[in-house]
Amino acid sequence: MSVLEVRDLHVTVDTDAGVTPILNGVTLTIRTGETHAIMGPNGSGKSTLAYTIAGHPKYTVTSGSITLDGEDVLAMTVDERARAGLFLAMQYPVEIPGVTVSNFLRTAKTAIDGEAPSIRNWVKDIRVSMKNLRMDPKFAERNVNEGFSGGEKKRHEILQLELLKPRIAVLDETDSGLDVDALKIVSEGVNRAKAETDLGVLLITHYTRILRYIAPDFVHVMVAGRIVEEGGPELADRLENEGYDRFLDTASEPAAPAGA
Repeated sequence: MSVLEVRDLHVTVDTDAGVTPILNGVTLTIRTGETHAIMGPNGSGKSTLAYTIAGHPKYTVTSGSITLDGEDVLAMTVDERARAGLFLAMQYPVEIPGVTVSNFLRTAKTAIDGEAPSIRNWVKDIRVSMKNLRMDPKFAERNVNEGFSGGEKKRHEILQLELLKPRIAVLDETDSGLDVDALKIVSEGVNRAKAETDLGVLLITHYTRILRYIAPDFVHVMVAGRIVEEGGPELADRLENEGYDRFLDTASEPAAPAGA
């Protein structure tokens, strides 16, 4: 079992107005086999948490810690974090002109495993995963995300997830911009990866619709850079009915105990 631990994490970002605090003491523990959903209004710090875990240089950790199986994640480079088993599915996947999907995936797999996968098995794995994700096999020879629709980009993120087999996956608003059919396909891919590898999932979302397909074990509400309430799947249903208004006036108060 692998464990990702975030402890009292404080993060700032440089803006035109100066240094701005974004995360104000976030604490989380995610184990393999668990699915955690983080929900909250716009600007609450959800994506900042995702990118800080992944090592984006834009964000500065001023205090607190992130560890994976006791190892200091903050001391790792971005590629070291990936090799250690961390994965980020980005909200806005970038285009990489001149690099085909097949070459990108095989290069990433080689870097993570320390050796190149056999061509025969690798081609088979890609074909199976692409078929499961309803992706045209021709996408393998297209440049990464270049000319892809929003749904195609998100499916490519999950293709990476299935093939690279990380220990902990952070999915940053993977549901944004997806129609109902694409949402189901992407969700099935996440569930498949979890079933096959005992993946731990940190799912960041505004809405409960993806949680109809990816069942969370734990739900955390983030407001103003802090987790202000935690609970089980029933908390997501409550948010669907009540929204976030009741948290906005209490964001400075301590988080409620898990399951409250």
